[in-house]
Amino acid sequence: MRQFIGACKEPIMVIVTELLLGGSLRKFLVNLRPRCLETRVAVKFALDIAQAMECLHSHGIIHRDLKPENLILTADHKTVKLVDFGLAREESLTEMMTAETGTYRWMAPELYSTVTLRHGEKKHYNHKVDAYSFAIVLWELLHNRLPFEGMSNLQAAYAAAFKNVRPSAENLPEDLALILTSCWKEDPNARPNFSQIVQMLLHYLTTLSPPEHMMPPRTFSSENRVLPPESPGTSSLMAVNDGMGDKPNDNIENKSRGCLFCFHQCY
Repeated sequence: MRQFIGACKEPIMVIVTELLLGGSLRKFLVNLRPRCLETRVAVKFALDIAQAMECLHSHGIIHRDLKPENLILTADHKTVKLVDFGLAREESLTEMMTAETGTYRWMAPELYSTVTLRHGEKKHYNHKVDAYSFAIVLWELLHNRLPFEGMSNLQAAYAAAFKNVRPSAENLPEDLALILTSCWKEDPNARPNFSQIVQMLLHYLTTLSPPEHMMPPRTFSSENRVLPPESPGTSSLMAVNDGMGDKPNDNIENKSRGCLFCFHQCY
């Protein structure tokens, strides 16, 4: 996650973060086409993203707009960092949250509606919307193609929400296909959380590199976390994996305090 340096509220609110010179992941991938990233590099980038999301979720924050434009590379193009918390908010187990929040092509199906929503209309959903978006980003990292090719952003969201359409996970290693298909499941409760996703990615990387070269997993905890307990669907998923271990919207809800708190906790 991009390092937080400081902030002030007067005369205007300003947040100062580290300077990242590598450009967005979107620009990096487009410049690489028609070539693809090496699998090891793609998975390492995915691990960077998953660890940032693990930190965010451990403090009860949902990002809600995870996509390549909101992921920035360091100058050496070796590390990806999560940015743009304009739509992030604290998760509540009881409070309803703004629907159709995020960017359609990467938006979890439970966020979408066929009816134009009234301004400020709310829906029930949880942090698992970010797991779905992560799966679409991971698919892009592995294929270096726009997901749902041939569809507009709105068509892609409709197809995912009401026809259960997903990008193809064929011709991928079994472990990577499992991560993708589990993260974009229609039932949010059947999707893994990011602590589990990190473990699955680390496990896959050990099949590519000697264990001593691997980065140890990071764990986070917070007395303010409000995430619900794991579902039976998630538990059964992890048993399969060798027993290991969210169109832009202007609605911004209660983001400042929660995001600043997370930055302070993580750095």
